[in-house]
Amino acid sequence: MFTFKKPKNDLEALLQTGSRERSDFSADLFVNCPSCGKSIIAERLSEYLHVCPKCDHHMKLRTRTRLRYLLDTGSFSELDADLTARNDLEFPEYEEKLTAATASSGEKDAVITGTGKIKGMNCCLFAMEGNFMMGSMGCVVGEKITRLFEHATRHRLPVIGYTVSGGARMQEGILSLMQMAKTSGAVKRHSDEGLLYIAVLTNPTTGGVTASFAMEGDIILAEPNALICFAGPRVIEQTTRQKLPPGFQRAEFLLENGFLDAIVHRSGQRDYLARLLRFHKGGVSL
Repeated sequence: MFTFKKPKNDLEALLQTGSRERSDFSADLFVNCPSCGKSIIAERLSEYLHVCPKCDHHMKLRTRTRLRYLLDTGSFSELDADLTARNDLEFPEYEEKLTAATASSGEKDAVITGTGKIKGMNCCLFAMEGNFMMGSMGCVVGEKITRLFEHATRHRLPVIGYTVSGGARMQEGILSLMQMAKTSGAVKRHSDEGLLYIAVLTNPTTGGVTASFAMEGDIILAEPNALICFAGPRVIEQTTRQKLPPGFQRAEFLLENGFLDAIVHRSGQRDYLARLLRFHKGGVSL
């Protein structure tokens, strides 16, 4: 019964190990675009600002990497960095999820706030971190963004906010939903002082974040093809039993229907935002 069975040998095992090593080596060298599948040399990804050079797909971007691309070198000063979430509702396994989110993202919660400069102009900034529980909005996110707008109001500074979020954080229940009103109040007080708020919506911006501070900017920008919505397209289709039009809830659709002021490629955002800040100060015309 063993007549045709090939005996094992050390060389075969070595070749198999070498194959795995080559595969791992290739994975370290290249990144595949999630949209078109093109292989991109990993070392050149930062050169492209994490945008596919073939199909122009804007890949996910870590928050601190985004701030590094956007701000003048060494100008960022973080605010409220030590705030962390609590499990006040005693939601099962929430502490474990928070620990895992911190480990995977390197952040204490889903938003970073602070002050910085863009081409020499002072501003306050917040940027959400999608790798921390899908950028969900809990009490810490609401508190940090509220404090940032209050700081900006006191010091008469404009605010630039980058959003990416799956919506309100279900583990914090009604406490999470309350952040919609809390942040909106801070945005309104900032606006009442005649100060500028620019929102930049990235993929995806959904749920309670969209229904509050993401869509309350004086100027609302978005990255190309970003999903921007309250309820996602699949939920709407299942509820209405109707097929949605192509590109529904993408940035281009929202721009066409008046919900956005402009779509700005990642490579042009620093210059675009600097121009808006300078115009707000009366330095240039648009």
